[in-house]
Amino acid sequence: MTPPEIRQVIIEILERIAPDEDLSNLDDSVPFREQMELDSMDFLDIVMELRKLYRVQIPESDYEHLATMDSTVTYLTPLLKDA
Repeated sequence: MTPPEIRQVIIEILERIAPDEDLSNLDDSVPFREQMELDSMDFLDIVMELRKLYRVQIPESDYEHLATMDSTVTYLTPLLKDA
């Protein structure tokens, strides 16, 4: 997958998890939690969706890499390169 494809996957996951959120003005460099009303369970839902859809394992120690869209795409790009 390319970085734009990964970004779109994350947008689709966020739309399912937080259907009332307006993602049209999402700033890729600002933490998700500063832009959206996501709690820790919502965050875990994102991780679980990635595991379910792409069989990617994200250790808890790496969760800090999923704070913003930019950091999430950067982190996932090598993991999803063959997806």
